[in-house]
Amino acid sequence: MVYLETSRLILRDWLSADLEHFCKMNADPDVMNYFPRVLSSAETERFYQVILAEFKEYGFGLYAVEEKRTKEFIGFIGFHRATFESDFTPCIEIGWRLKKNAWGQGYATEGARACLEYGFKNLGFSEVVSFTAEINKPSVNVMKKIGMKPVKTFLHPRVDQDSPLKKHVLYQTRK
Repeated sequence: MVYLETSRLILRDWLSADLEHFCKMNADPDVMNYFPRVLSSAETERFYQVILAEFKEYGFGLYAVEEKRTKEFIGFIGFHRATFESDFTPCIEIGWRLKKNAWGQGYATEGARACLEYGFKNLGFSEVVSFTAEINKPSVNVMKKIGMKPVKTFLHPRVDQDSPLKKHVLYQTRK
């Protein structure tokens, strides 16, 4: 099922053929630079199953993103129910991860804007958050471009204490 289309992107259900590309993307050290580590194929397959389960349970999730012109799978953009222990969870998070060859073209911003509009108009969201490691300036810039406002910094409970990724920023937008 196609959920959203922009001028250059299709945000759709995941296909089994996407899994191989998803594994390669999550094994790329550049793509995973702002995450604790690259993911093995088994870890990516588990993540893929979590994504599919969220769609079944909630009717939304992290949409597979395809570049319209080439039909190439380039990553995901969409929503996730964040449930780790924090004063702002559980919450609806918007997130994105794109293959390196899709960077710098405005795809994350384009897809995230379309997702926010869809989430507020069609899914009934009243508030959406996004968070990332404070040092992840590219994602922080996307958050700003899609109209999100900074709320606070926090120490992510699922990141090692001595990691440079421990300190996170939280951004928010409301309907």
